Amino acid sequence: MDRIFLRDLKIETVIGIFEWERRIRQTVSLDVELATDVRRAARDDSIDSALNYKRIAKRLIAFVAETKFQLVESLAEAVAKLIITEFSVPWVRVSVAKPGAIEGSREVGITIERTTADYG
Repeated sequence: MDRIFLRDLKIETVIGIFEWERRIRQTVSLDVELATDVRRAARDDSIDSALNYKRIAKRLIAFVAETKFQLVESLAEAVAKLIITEFSVPWVRVSVAKPGAIEGSREVGITIERTTADYG
């Protein structure tokens, strides 16, 4: 299976467990890998035959911007489910990073992998 990726997609959202975090928007960074078969798109050289990652990115930006999760784990799970169910992707790896969450660390986050079987 081939993989398409989006790296370091920065999105402003409400995320965090502390009261002050619930009142502000913070930037999260998403890395997403999507399993797909690119042979038809490569042969046709047409976006109509490809998994349209610009459409996926726009959907993720709109979705994440409206969420208000407390945990990056919950956000990652919701993103994985959205991609698999809305874009018919058989496998996805989602990483969500929250820059500046821990003093002395550039970022903290999580990486999950899900398949269609997880949302049957």
